[in-house]
Amino acid sequence: MINFKILWNRFKEHPLARVGPGLITGVADDDPSGIATYSQAGAQFGLNMLWTMPVAFPMMAAVQSMCALIGRVTGKGLSANIKASFPPIVLQVVVLLLLLANTLNIAADVATMGEVAELITGFDRHLMTAFFVFGTLLLQVFVPYHRYVFFLKWLTLSLLAYAAVLFTVHVPWSEVMLRTIWPKFTLNADTATVIVAVFGTTISPYLFFWQASEEVEDMRVKQEVALQLLNAHDAEPELRRIRWDTWSGMFYSNITAFFIILATAVTLNVAGITDINTAAEAAGALRPLAGEFAYLIFAIGILGVGLIGVPVLAGSAAYALSEAMSWKWGLERKATDARGFYGVIAVSILAGLIIQYSPISPMKALFWSAVINGVVAVPLMIVIIMLASSKSVMGAFTASRPIIVIGWVTTVVMSILALCMFIPS
Repeated sequence: MINFKILWNRFKEHPLARVGPGLITGVADDDPSGIATYSQAGAQFGLNMLWTMPVAFPMMAAVQSMCALIGRVTGKGLSANIKASFPPIVLQVVVLLLLLANTLNIAADVATMGEVAELITGFDRHLMTAFFVFGTLLLQVFVPYHRYVFFLKWLTLSLLAYAAVLFTVHVPWSEVMLRTIWPKFTLNADTATVIVAVFGTTISPYLFFWQASEEVEDMRVKQEVALQLLNAHDAEPELRRIRWDTWSGMFYSNITAFFIILATAVTLNVAGITDINTAAEAAGALRPLAGEFAYLIFAIGILGVGLIGVPVLAGSAAYALSEAMSWKWGLERKATDARGFYGVIAVSILAGLIIQYSPISPMKALFWSAVINGVVAVPLMIVIIMLASSKSVMGAFTASRPIIVIGWVTTVVMSILALCMFIPS
């Protein structure tokens, strides 16, 4: 007979249990919508979009490390810090756009999960979508944070599926290295659209709010104090942990995205399949080209990251609005103690389900989510940089100069990409 208490204690002792919020944040970035974007990049341009990941990695890591630092140093999430340091209109606009974008993104993600589950099991996609929606919601509401987040960390292993796909197909590694450094493409409207989509799905506002608030959640669970109450010597181990956790988590995310682009480039693009609308389409198209095993692990990977991405999308919206409204919040709290917080999670996820039965197509939802994220990301990054470099907010623990410089470069790049979205093709 299985002793679940002993099994749980062994799980808690595993090194994965000690990994911080950076890992989950990074994996959540490769949600089903992100997989669709990366698959389209590989299918349409072959190896010539691999360069985007090495370029995006330091940008993403720098912004996320500032968010983690803000949360851990101040003991407050991003919304609470914005509320204390900026005019109310700044927070109101950002939170409103975040709620709308996240709900549309959830709709696209759960629709894709339903399609993939139908491919694997044969059950109706709408039935499977409802299963994932209610299952995710019940877990977030009724399972305490310290247990729920641990299982999310185990789900991060699902990203290894995309590395496994590469063992089933022929990969011209010398050509891969060359095109990663020296890509060949014509800069036109189609190319710009894919580049905008790739960077937009990699550097997303919902990850900013999640990372900062998860640092606060971890701090509360471990019954620790905000770093600004400590001296530099006592705070250094935590600062070191944040750097390692965030940069390694974002590296895991970006190398996986690199593998997705590569896998679809050496299969779909080579076979002349250049138009992919959803991650489920990418998985289905792989079946006759790379075999049953590659198809299955690609599809299972989509379900695994979807089970992380949807809670992060809903959770980040709940963190943002709850702090803006001064509600009690936290996944460690019981639903009865944080009704507003869990209410936002429930409404966001259920609205994503309702959209499946509306005239709005999941791909339209994803498109408008990308547009809104592109609009809100730039001013939000400016706010994050100002907070992370402010001594009145961070005390002696302001972000380092290299991180601030990378943050400003990222802001400029994302500004240009955001403008590209509004240029007629």
